[in-house]
Amino acid sequence: MVLYVAACALIDTDGRILMCRRPEGKSHAGLWEFPGGKIEAEERPEQTIVRELREELGIEPCERCLQPFSFASHAYDDFDLFMPLFLCRQWDGFARPREGQTLKWVFPDKLTTLNLVPADVSLARELSDRLPKGQRFVR
Repeated sequence: MVLYVAACALIDTDGRILMCRRPEGKSHAGLWEFPGGKIEAEERPEQTIVRELREELGIEPCERCLQPFSFASHAYDDFDLFMPLFLCRQWDGFARPREGQTLKWVFPDKLTTLNLVPADVSLARELSDRLPKGQRFVR
């Protein structure tokens, strides 16, 4: 079985990326991940990102501002995961944990120091390689 999910690297004006630590009671509890979630039937990945960021973090990302970046394909024991990763530099509101997760802003070169869910490791490496530390962005 293939599980389709979409994830987002929210990038603040200091060039840091928002990471979420999975809460107790969920699979991979205590590990860090990019925010996102399962792609529902008849939903585009961009719509998934908007819905999930609204539900999980209470923010409103700009859908047309979502930039496709890369994807991960990972084989877990009981399913295969396919996950596109989008970059987002513009949203309304302030990210707040709404589902028991812990939030942390991390510079790209420090992403791989986190204890990440397995599917996010290759994406963190790619972000670390391609987004320089301290690169400032205008929101």
